[in-house]
Amino acid sequence: MRRAIFTEEHDAFRAMCRDFVTKELVPAYDQFEKDGKVAKEFFAKMGELGLTGLQVPEEYGGGGQTHTFKFNTILNEETAYAATTLGTLRVHQDLVIPYILEYANEEQKQRWLPGMAAGTTMTAIAMTEPGTGSDLTGIRTKAEKKDGYYLLNGAKTFISGGINADRVLVVARTSPYDENNRRGGLSILVVDAHAEGFEKGRNLDKIGIKTQDTAELAFNSVKVPFEDLLGEEGKAFEYLSHNLAQERMTIAVNAVASSQAAINFATQYAHERKVFGNPLKSFQNTKFVLAECSTEVEAAQVMLDRAIEALDANELTPADAARVKLFTTEVQARVVDKCLQIHGGYGYILEYPIARLYADARVTRIYGGTSEVMKTIIAKDMGLSERRG
Repeated sequence: MRRAIFTEEHDAFRAMCRDFVTKELVPAYDQFEKDGKVAKEFFAKMGELGLTGLQVPEEYGGGGQTHTFKFNTILNEETAYAATTLGTLRVHQDLVIPYILEYANEEQKQRWLPGMAAGTTMTAIAMTEPGTGSDLTGIRTKAEKKDGYYLLNGAKTFISGGINADRVLVVARTSPYDENNRRGGLSILVVDAHAEGFEKGRNLDKIGIKTQDTAELAFNSVKVPFEDLLGEEGKAFEYLSHNLAQERMTIAVNAVASSQAAINFATQYAHERKVFGNPLKSFQNTKFVLAECSTEVEAAQVMLDRAIEALDANELTPADAARVKLFTTEVQARVVDKCLQIHGGYGYILEYPIARLYADARVTRIYGGTSEVMKTIIAKDMGLSERRG
């Protein structure tokens, strides 16, 4: 079924993305997985083609697609269809850049956006700390005001893009914890990753998404100029909530596209593989399983496309974004698992793309808010308040 949300301009961009993925990303992918990250010069190459900074205004060297997420969607989909990932480009492009566009002042935009759009200045965002998980109110990293700078001390973990990052948006406590205002006192500092006292720990060895560098970060008396405060002091929680819709959409886009990729690989395998002398595709179970998967993904795609339109219109609510993220990632889990089963023993061998899709899929129900957090948001939107007493 043709998707109504795209135009001929989108189709042309998709063709360019597909060509890039086929000719540039796929041949280099095994090495990126071995290295545990995408080479930084690869992002610069993408920048030369206009594939980074899609939502950055043209005056700062970007693609100028400031009011639409559809071009980001297309790049993410074409990457997933090939059973690949672009490391932490999604974090840089779909999460961090919107914060800069929305909350940075003009001087900061002039300073940061050109490099971010060109893929020569890579970024990450550091929220999670050891022991805090999804509870941002428990953040302990502190930024104390000194003479012209903040003195930053603390640690972060599970930071996507932390190894490659040149700048990191660090959520830190600039005011003491207040039990009566648990969401207050947090600010965002755009920290130079090359500053003295900024330490990048090990690149965490994960089950999947091997090309996405995921780091532990430490800040030991890092001096952050006042000029690198993003927005206003104490507004971090408000800012973080504002961009959650797009963050969850980028996860959902990947979930649906990866599910479709799994179906494609399983269907191809069913055509080629013979069992007891008969093509695997001829067995009723194979047909029924793939039919079920196709139906689920079609439903997820329709739900997602409606949400993308709402996001572009600035009408996507946090609860609806949670619904989309919950449904699409749960569909991904079921579909990829079934498609791996069709491959039999070969599905467990990493040289088959389905194995990589299976390993990569598990985290989508965790990052960007766990499935349990999504259900809590949805339940609250339904008027199902917490039971007390």
